[in-house]
Amino acid sequence: MSEPARPSALAPFRIRNYRFQWPADLLTSWAFEMETLILGWYVLVETGSVLLLTVFASLGYIGTLVAPMFGVAGDRIGHRDLLAMMRAAYAVLATVLTTLALGGQLNPSFVFVIAAVMGIVRPSDLGVRGALVATIMPHEQLIGAISISRTTMDTARIAGALSGAGLFASLGIGPAYVAIVSLYLLSTALTLCVVAPAKPHPAGAGASEAPQPSPLRDLKEGVAYVWTTPRMRAALWIAFLANLTAYPLSNGLLPYAAREIYGTNQTGLGYLSASFAIGSLVGSIALSLVGGIRVARLMIAATVLWYSTLLVFAQMQTVPTAMACLMLAGFSQSLCMISLAVILMRAASEHFRGRVMGVRMMVIYGLPLGLLAAGSLIDLVGFAATGTLYATGGLALMMTIILHWRADLWPVHAPANAR
Repeated sequence: MSEPARPSALAPFRIRNYRFQWPADLLTSWAFEMETLILGWYVLVETGSVLLLTVFASLGYIGTLVAPMFGVAGDRIGHRDLLAMMRAAYAVLATVLTTLALGGQLNPSFVFVIAAVMGIVRPSDLGVRGALVATIMPHEQLIGAISISRTTMDTARIAGALSGAGLFASLGIGPAYVAIVSLYLLSTALTLCVVAPAKPHPAGAGASEAPQPSPLRDLKEGVAYVWTTPRMRAALWIAFLANLTAYPLSNGLLPYAAREIYGTNQTGLGYLSASFAIGSLVGSIALSLVGGIRVARLMIAATVLWYSTLLVFAQMQTVPTAMACLMLAGFSQSLCMISLAVILMRAASEHFRGRVMGVRMMVIYGLPLGLLAAGSLIDLVGFAATGTLYATGGLALMMTIILHWRADLWPVHAPANAR
């Protein structure tokens, strides 16, 4: 009997829909990263306040509180249609910023308002695209498909950050935003090329005669479904804690670290951001090439490495050493988040996927909370002490979660470790 063929990183691209969704996700992620870097630097330079920088970064996650309703909408109207509408909204908002910038009317107040509106929709993008991947891909290709999908964010943080920094530094914010609008428009068009069922789960026999459940009931069912599935609950607690204590150090606070700790400019910020993404990209590609992984065990090991690396990063004083730490942090973060997504998608039945990913996006609310707290702490005790507190505290709480649900996450025979 011949051995099974090794998984191919390109296998998901044999599916027609995936060949359209992947570049659409890529362009959206590029635009996200360009916007985050450009506007973060703009706010820091114009206001000179790390607290306002963290407020701005937090505004991008307002929508995490309503993310489950996006999941309900996706389950009802189809994840493809919802994703296309969301990306069209990004294009409209970016066009408003472009118009203000080119007309010389842009100021931090307008940036905060538009960031808040964008923040209602944008946090749900990752969850809806994940649900769409699970809908269009065969079960046996799900790990590879999610891993390759993750590369859209990784490459975006490399190319998007560097190109955004370059365009901003050389041409100014207006021309840079023209490029961002173009990316959003092309992404919307590619998303519409995906052919997916309008309704992910057909109604059963006689269901057409019964009244359709209300969106609120759908939401309650989704939350209950997650809460009564131990491995899902454990994964979501891990995701919440990572957003609360890990991502603030390598995301929203990076402009502050670049300017105040390392004394570098927009280009240096781009290098720092790209370093994290390079490590994440390597992790995504590596996982797409390896079969038979016990994903829950991988998630645990990667989480420990992630926090350990962030603890070292908080002590760094130069750009090269910080870049090395961020690269390793990105690698472990990628393994952790992909494993977590696979656990959720494998555990979720098809007609609950949108709601499960909506609840998953809701836990991102930990990120703005972590950012706001970090902004105040940095003013009091400095960046290094704040980073040390976040890394050590996060690791301790993470181990508590893992120990509590060890029967669902660690045994080889546990469903979360199914190959």
